[in-house]
Amino acid sequence: MGRPGGLLLLPLLLAAGGGAGEGSCEPQASCEACVRSHPRCAWCEDPEFTRGGQAEATRCGPREALERAGCPPGAVVEPRGSVRVLKDEELGASGGRGGPTQLRPQSVRLLRPGEERSFQVRFRRVQGHPMDLYYLMDLSYSMKDDLENVRKLGSDLLAALRNVTSSVRIGFGSFVDKTVLPYVSMLPSRLRNPCLEQQEPCDPPAAFRHVLSLTADAGAFAEHVSRQRISGNLDTPEGGFDAIMVALCKERIGWRPVTRLLVFASDDTFHMAGDGKLGGIVVPSDTRCHLDASGVYTKSHLYDYPSVVHLAQVLSAANIQPIFAVMGPTVPLYRELSHLIPKSVVGELREDSSNVVQLIADAYNSLSYTVELQHSPLPPGISLSYESHCGPPGGVCAGVCVNQE
Repeated sequence: MGRPGGLLLLPLLLAAGGGAGEGSCEPQASCEACVRSHPRCAWCEDPEFTRGGQAEATRCGPREALERAGCPPGAVVEPRGSVRVLKDEELGASGGRGGPTQLRPQSVRLLRPGEERSFQVRFRRVQGHPMDLYYLMDLSYSMKDDLENVRKLGSDLLAALRNVTSSVRIGFGSFVDKTVLPYVSMLPSRLRNPCLEQQEPCDPPAAFRHVLSLTADAGAFAEHVSRQRISGNLDTPEGGFDAIMVALCKERIGWRPVTRLLVFASDDTFHMAGDGKLGGIVVPSDTRCHLDASGVYTKSHLYDYPSVVHLAQVLSAANIQPIFAVMGPTVPLYRELSHLIPKSVVGELREDSSNVVQLIADAYNSLSYTVELQHSPLPPGISLSYESHCGPPGGVCAGVCVNQE
């Protein structure tokens, strides 16, 4: 879009197949057949016009030819095309099926087939569309304070999102890193509890652990998250890319064909393709789920971390928009990453993640969308083209934000 709040105007051009200026007007047996046959065709309704023995079909022809043949100008039937708007609800209003109205007008009638006509369509990306949000959290030991706050955010998060849409579901998953040296300690005691030095119980590390499938139940979210405990690893970067890749698993996570957001919360940097060599792992990620019955990713020791390009491709194919909720020192790195992953945004978490609800709401409102106007199959002889006022020719506008026309 060229400017916030600007109009997305899409003149639609309709014409008979082959173009209105091609071909010629041929004789037809009736007035209706005549004016439908070609945009230049007219009909002479003067009763005297065929008194000379001419065929009835000769009443059909271009206006100039009919008048030269003796048809009075007032007897020439030559309806001109027009566009009649049948339904034009305000943008943002509730549509007939209960959903928000994003396109106006909703119904038009075009008179005089075959004649080229144009009309304007306006689009506004409005709030109210169903949303799925999966919260993917780094549970390495440095995120201990953050986990305490996330345990409390279930109802607050749903309440904030329901200000945007009445149909929202949230899920939860966590990650630390690959269970291979040098990422985590392989001592059996450390695998059971990587926080022995802190003298507190911690969960075993995992590259990804799916905890809760997408649900509208805030209580279920709070209950499942409250059971989570912090974990730990050895090196500074985390295995978040593995977790993002597996969190795209539709059948286990429960993604619907709606607005899909993945919140990635971390306080550190990330491993990426090639780093697996440190653990003897060189096979590229195969993008499959590989989740066991308890939701743990079981193949992290076999497949390398995804590359940034691979991750961007898979996120785009799944139509999932990531929100990187990260802490101060890593924000510049994630902003650079965001430039390589379409439709992603970055927000800065406070030290204890206490601002995560506001961060998600702000990030959602800043997300942009590509709008493409398409049409269902057209009747034979009709063609349709678009001109957008927001970008290159065609019915596509990029960078359209919520509540922007």
